[in-house]
Amino acid sequence: MESPAGSGIKHKFRKEGRPTSRRHGSHLSLGRSVSGRSVSRENGNDLSGVNTRESEHPDERTSLLSKPWQHENAFVRWPGYFGLKTWQTLASNPVNVLLVFVPLGIISGAVGWSPTATFILNFLAIIPLASLLSFATEELAVKLGQTLGGLLNATFGNAVELIVSIVALKDGQIRIVQASMLGSILSNILLVLGCCFLAGGIRYKQQYFNGTVASTMSSLMAVSTASLIIPATLYAVMSQSDADVNKKANIELLSHGTAIILLLLYVLYLLFQLRTHSDLFDEEQEAHENGGPDGDTADEPQEKEEPILSPWAAAVALVIITIGVAVCAEFLVDSIDSIVETAHISRTFIGLILLPIVGNAAEHVTACVVAWKNKMDLAIGVAIGSSLQIALLVTPFLVILGWIIGQPMTLHFDAFETVVFFLSVLITNYLIADGRSNYLEGAMLLGMYTIIALAFFVYPDELVSKGSSFGAFFPGSGST
Repeated sequence: MESPAGSGIKHKFRKEGRPTSRRHGSHLSLGRSVSGRSVSRENGNDLSGVNTRESEHPDERTSLLSKPWQHENAFVRWPGYFGLKTWQTLASNPVNVLLVFVPLGIISGAVGWSPTATFILNFLAIIPLASLLSFATEELAVKLGQTLGGLLNATFGNAVELIVSIVALKDGQIRIVQASMLGSILSNILLVLGCCFLAGGIRYKQQYFNGTVASTMSSLMAVSTASLIIPATLYAVMSQSDADVNKKANIELLSHGTAIILLLLYVLYLLFQLRTHSDLFDEEQEAHENGGPDGDTADEPQEKEEPILSPWAAAVALVIITIGVAVCAEFLVDSIDSIVETAHISRTFIGLILLPIVGNAAEHVTACVVAWKNKMDLAIGVAIGSSLQIALLVTPFLVILGWIIGQPMTLHFDAFETVVFFLSVLITNYLIADGRSNYLEGAMLLGMYTIIALAFFVYPDELVSKGSSFGAFFPGSGST
């Protein structure tokens, strides 16, 4: 769910990838505008000029009944306006039909239904809430300009994962938090990017994107990978040493220092993207909007769209949706222990595979839409950018938060998870290095993600609890 470190690109991504149905409730139309959009925007956003509009219609009563938001009576006009904006918001994404599970999920957790039912209902409830959270963030960011809008998207882009992780961290579910962070990164760089390459590759033989931006993002991903490998390696060395050292205290000290450095790197990256080198991120997008360098990416000219919600309405929506996500996340996390015992699913699989799907489902769909429309810079920006946000912002923030509240959250991940993360980033960097993509590269990324999902499905939590380290990969490297 939605802005990542590539927050400026992600803001444009959402604008380009937003289905036209969100404006008027019709079906998705790729590369074509529907005339009903302008009508709905004009009718919904203009509450004045009632007399002028009434004179254009021979039947005044019919006009006011069909458009109550233009009624001269405030008691009719404002409820009609509220209903119109509510409908436009709900129609912003097809996954919002799952909102029916929000009250069911809350009721199941409040009255004590079975843990399986509570988990499933709240799992499904968070998906549309993530979509609405992304929508409200985008609407508010439109009025704030690129810089503040980008920072806002950076704050709320992965808010669902952050809220779920904070709830789990508060309850001491360190295993769930670490797996969820790693799973969010893998979901973006393998599943989302793979779907984008595959969807676009079906329609186009070869697609191109800004190699400079992709290279910068992949380099930062390599740095984030090193930040996980170093603690795991240090733990392995200390475990095989006869010296009397406090491994836990040393790993926590290393994690706290590394988290602060990663946060500083993220701030510098935002400055790099939004200020000092913003032309690198805008250049390719402008080329796409003007028809693309090869003339094969041009869609019909798109009119400049006004936001559906006012800034105050978007801010109120953000607060309400965030509260809803927090409530559903509380019930979801509370039911995990029972799910592990009854369904025999490991905590690692729940955190690494299932929970990331919750936070990113709506964004996955829209990423495939922009890739289908051959806007690969936007797709790359959200897939890699979201991963950067998790690696450089959310995970370090959770480490610092755990430090503050007394929970031992560190950057020492399980050795198997660290190796999987390293290999995933390595493969992704290879595939995006040439600035081109096709359906075969998408199939490779999806295949890699499927293999990882199967591996963690059979990977027992007992190995994690025993503290597996890199020494398991090099059994002869220990002390004698």
